[in-house]
Amino acid sequence: MEPFLTDIRDLRTRARASISKGAVTGAYKANREQVVAVLNAALATELVCVLRYKYHYYMASGLASEAVKAEFLEHAAEEQAHADRIAARIVQLNGKPDLNPATLTGRSHSEYAEGADLGSMIIEDLVAERIAIETYTEIIRWLGDGDPTTTRLMKEILEKEEEHA
Repeated sequence: MEPFLTDIRDLRTRARASISKGAVTGAYKANREQVVAVLNAALATELVCVLRYKYHYYMASGLASEAVKAEFLEHAAEEQAHADRIAARIVQLNGKPDLNPATLTGRSHSEYAEGADLGSMIIEDLVAERIAIETYTEIIRWLGDGDPTTTRLMKEILEKEEEHA
């Protein structure tokens, strides 16, 4: 049977030699640049969802709107939390979160669709959640075992997106 861990002195030497890489060690098996690019697309998707939910919150009207408005606001806050977690992970991977508003909608997998009334707003939000579910499922499969931390993050976010849908 192979030993559990390499020589501890060798491990310490490697840790000191590449300290500037932060959390990215030799055990990281994914293509870091590709993962950062994929996460930046997910970040854009989450931010577009925040903006759409906020718009729906402010624009919803009618007799049934108060309960739905509360849902819109709650979902906006949860999508913002997802965006924050994704941005933090990008930084952990020595990347830069792309928050450029000029290119945000072009990088997002979901669209910024306003909807004309409460019913169409709900439909647009459901479509966006379904897009996120498929996108995040694909990211999880693509990552495989190469980046277990990002995989876990995306699984946690996926769970919330499924709840929203």
